[in-house]
Amino acid sequence: MQIIDTHTHLFLKQFDNDREAVVRRAIEAGVQRMYLPNIDRASVESMNQLAAQFPEHCFAMMGLHPCHVDEHYQAEIDFIAQELSTGNYVAVGETGLDYHWDTTFADQQKDALTQQITLAKKHALPIVLHTRESFDDTYALIAEHNDDSLTGVFHCFGGSLEDAKKVQSLGGFYIGIGGVATFKKSNHAQVLPEVPLDMIVLETDSPYLAPVPYRGKRNESAYTAEIAQRVADIKSLSVEEVAGVTTRNALSLYKAT
Repeated sequence: MQIIDTHTHLFLKQFDNDREAVVRRAIEAGVQRMYLPNIDRASVESMNQLAAQFPEHCFAMMGLHPCHVDEHYQAEIDFIAQELSTGNYVAVGETGLDYHWDTTFADQQKDALTQQITLAKKHALPIVLHTRESFDDTYALIAEHNDDSLTGVFHCFGGSLEDAKKVQSLGGFYIGIGGVATFKKSNHAQVLPEVPLDMIVLETDSPYLAPVPYRGKRNESAYTAEIAQRVADIKSLSVEEVAGVTTRNALSLYKAT
């Protein structure tokens, strides 16, 4: 069984002591591709080193995480634009909006997202969206700029069935399902049975949000298998079918790889 982790930060410091072993464990667990969402300029070197070390398995994105948007964000966006012009990246992200911790720079986050939408369309790359407590505003911006050239994924989706239907209405967009689906208080058991499997991709968001039975520990890409099994259980499907369809979805989204 082969699966894809569409969102994993294996280049972060939490993996400095055993990064290669973590990647190899994932490959042994059937995770043949791992997509690496950038955070800001400071994370680029480590991310690109990992992609270069495992060119058949690790693929880098380029974007500015909304939690790293501040008064100097335009310089970061200009850097991202320059990097994207190299053609070395498979997506724009992760970007989006995050209203959980602080809304001081909410307007700047919206402008940064809008500029990254434009870059995604310019380079014909999918966009990877972070929507913590901000789904409505993120969706509104995507819908405003949506056309046949824009595709992407609403990463770490935890919204309602109505939200999922909004994503589906965009065309060319997927929802990323991760370890939260295994948590007792998540709404995935109510929402996912009504969501077509062909709009779901799997992710870990490592090192965060480890699935049960690893909850509270460092997450890693090998645990994508636990998430595939949980989606299969919720949707009353075989894990092989979930792995197969979500893998095809990811490969369709990331056409450049």
